[in-house]
Amino acid sequence: MRKFIFLLSLIGLFQTSIGQELNCTVKVIADLTGRQNNVVFKTLEQQLTEFVNNTKWTSQEYKSNEKIDCSMVITINAYDNDNFTGSIQVSSSRPVFNSTYTTPILNFNDKDFNFKYLEFQNIIFNPNQYESNLVSVIAFHVYIILGLDADSYKLNGGLDHFKQAQIIANFSQQAGSGWTLQSGPQSRFTLVADLLSPTYEEYRSTMYNYHINGLDIMADDPRLGKEQIASHLQDLLSMHRRRPNSFLMRVFFDAKSDEITDIFGGGPNVNIAELSDLLNNIAPTYSTKWKSIRF
Repeated sequence: MRKFIFLLSLIGLFQTSIGQELNCTVKVIADLTGRQNNVVFKTLEQQLTEFVNNTKWTSQEYKSNEKIDCSMVITINAYDNDNFTGSIQVSSSRPVFNSTYTTPILNFNDKDFNFKYLEFQNIIFNPNQYESNLVSVIAFHVYIILGLDADSYKLNGGLDHFKQAQIIANFSQQAGSGWTLQSGPQSRFTLVADLLSPTYEEYRSTMYNYHINGLDIMADDPRLGKEQIASHLQDLLSMHRRRPNSFLMRVFFDAKSDEITDIFGGGPNVNIAELSDLLNNIAPTYSTKWKSIRF
C-alpha cells in the first residue's frame, strides 16, 4: 500500500508562462464497437483535446504551473453513421502545498453520453447557446472541474463556475437524456443542482477545509494535518443526517476514499476513533477500505 506521508517533498520552482486553464488528457475508447481502428475515433479524440485545452473558459489568467490536471475518458458503446452512444469518465486533481503529491478532486462516471459527430466538424462553445450535445457535455464537465478546483482553494470559490454549468444544463434540456430531472439521481442535472443547493453545503465546505486546512499543512506537520482532515470529515455528518445516501456523498468518496485510506493507514498515529465510525456510517459502500485505518 502506498505510504502517503512519505510522498511529500518540496516543489521546484514554478514556471511563469501564461496558458489556458486546463491540462486535460482526452481519450476515446471504442473497443466495444468492434471497429476501434476507425479513424473517426482518433479524429474525435484529437479535436476534443484541442477544444478542451485551447478554449478560454474563464476570464482568469492561469500560469503554466496553475493549469488543472484532468482527464476525460470517453467510451463508445455503439455508433451508427454520426450517432454515438457511450459514457465519459471525468477526473481531476490538484497539487498539495509544499509537495510533489497531487490529490484527486473529482472522479465521476457520466454514463449518459449520446451525441452526433461528423469527422472534422467544428467544435465551438458558446456560453449562452446550445450548439450540440457533444459540446454541452464536454463544456459542462469543464466547468464542474473548474468549480471543484476553485472550491478546494477558497470557500465557495467555485460558485461562478457551477452557475455556468447550470446555464449549460438549462439550455441543453432540449437534448433530453442527462439534462432533466427525469434523468435520475446521478445525472448531470442532479450533480450541478446539488452543488448549488444549500442542502448539501457541507460538501463544498469540506472540500475547502479538507485541502487548505488538512492536506496543505501535512508537509510541515503531518500529525496536525491528519487531525484536521479527520475533524473536517465530521462535517459531512450533518449533510448525511439531512439527506442519507446522497449523490454528492458518493461523488466525494469516489474521489477521496483511496486517499483517506492511505492518509490514515500510515504515518504518525492520531486519535481517530470517531473517524472510523463516521466513515462506516456515511460511506458504508467503502467499508472494506476503512478497515485499513489505524488508531
